[in-house]
Amino acid sequence: MALPITIPNTFAGATTAIPLSQLDNNFTTVVNGINGIGNGTNSLANVSITGGSIANVTLTGTVTAPTNGYRRNRIINGGMAVDQRNNGASQTFTAAAALAYSVDRFYGYCTGANVTGARVAGSSINQYRYQFTGAASVTAIGFGQRIEAANSYDLNNGTAYFSVDLANSLLTTVTWTAYYATTADSFGTLASPTRTSIATGTFTVTSTVTNYTASITIPSAATTGIEIVLTVGAQTSGTWTIGNVQLEAGSSSTPFERLPIGETLMLCQRYYEKSYAQGTVPGTVTSANRFTVGNGIALAGFQFLGAKYAVTKRSTTTVVVYSAFSGAAGKIGQGDLTDVTFTTLNSSDFAFDGSFTNSAGTYGGFGQFTASAEL
Repeated sequence: MALPITIPNTFAGATTAIPLSQLDNNFTTVVNGINGIGNGTNSLANVSITGGSIANVTLTGTVTAPTNGYRRNRIINGGMAVDQRNNGASQTFTAAAALAYSVDRFYGYCTGANVTGARVAGSSINQYRYQFTGAASVTAIGFGQRIEAANSYDLNNGTAYFSVDLANSLLTTVTWTAYYATTADSFGTLASPTRTSIATGTFTVTSTVTNYTASITIPSAATTGIEIVLTVGAQTSGTWTIGNVQLEAGSSSTPFERLPIGETLMLCQRYYEKSYAQGTVPGTVTSANRFTVGNGIALAGFQFLGAKYAVTKRSTTTVVVYSAFSGAAGKIGQGDLTDVTFTTLNSSDFAFDGSFTNSAGTYGGFGQFTASAEL
């Protein structure tokens, strides 16, 4: 029996007595139809289910998944789980300086006076947040992420939904702005941006962390990368807290997407990687995870070093080598625990190499590195 179920006998226009057998036929038809759904004889199509649940269901044919399914969040590390640069330590943002990357994939900046920011403990099911601490004379603070074109191209000529958890102990307004890059993955600098505004709006916030959302119409020209920026004004004291940042395709928000930590780390390492252990801040004096090079003979001479990355970067990298013995940048340690200058010769999206010259009477090279391909 195919659906829909058709009742064989109707009684609305009856003018004489109706045999009960006809009523029996109607009941039998309905019962067989319902039982057919249960035993698989009949099928359901174009069914919308609100609330409740269905158990022991076998799906056949083509199943269409929603477009905003797994990995729907275009923001990387929106839950602030990965913090390779600082591991939760406080970072100072210098007023009117270039934007500075902080917790992975996010940058910060300020005007008027320096501020500090750090990844902090969250609450409930949220392990982490990011928090700025205000200071006298501050006129503005910004916090944003640039999304490369390869991860946002398909959003063009459609609708995206932005959601974020916010709280502020002093101010009541947070402004959000979406941009697209003028050319692919090139947003310019803070002082000389090369980007076009898509949309902007404000959230009225309180001192209690609350989720806020906004619908954004993405123009067809936005195929070159998207930037999302949150800003506040004169944060002269108090704190500004940010978490669960999400941008997804569609006209409505979904719960914040939580990826496994290993997957989030690899996504972050496409833009920034370090040789140090994940819990160690670059520049720390440590032998853990250090690289070594040299022949072990106490003889001055030219040395060459090459290293591959754990994850292929989005572009050519900027490499900084640190001495394992002093933590000094641009240096490499020698066998006698002193430092010499390290020169990067080549860098790509997958590896770098460089050279140094040992001092007379010593040997070897001992160091760490960071490699950045941030937007």
